[in-house]
Amino acid sequence: MGRLVSLCEENYDLLLRLVPELRQMEGDYRARCPGHADLHLTILERGRYTTLLRLTYRFEDGRDAAEPDAVLRVYHDAREVEAVALRQSVLSTGNLYEAPALANKWQLNWFVTKWLGFCVSLDYRFENYAQEPVEVVS
Repeated sequence: MGRLVSLCEENYDLLLRLVPELRQMEGDYRARCPGHADLHLTILERGRYTTLLRLTYRFEDGRDAAEPDAVLRVYHDAREVEAVALRQSVLSTGNLYEAPALANKWQLNWFVTKWLGFCVSLDYRFENYAQEPVEVVS
């Protein structure tokens, strides 16, 4: 359990490097990085201590695919980000809430840590922008 908490804390630090103004943001945003797919962020729900968001790439190659496509819950008070859902083809995540749930959650959050770190290393930048709502992975 301690390793999962550490991953969630690392995810929080990485996400805030990617989206420093997260607590003030509402709506849809796009981060651009020359030579790479646009990264899209949508604030789905906001509570006093939490934010639910969707983070995905949208490729401009004619396919209507968002991958990886992650739904993340941000716990601002605990300074953690937990992956709630993930659609992608690289890593088999299975059903996260069936046994062995802890191992699956760890694997899912490990993927998110690597992905967020990659995005930060490429120096993505977010700007306000509107788009049509995209169906959320459940």
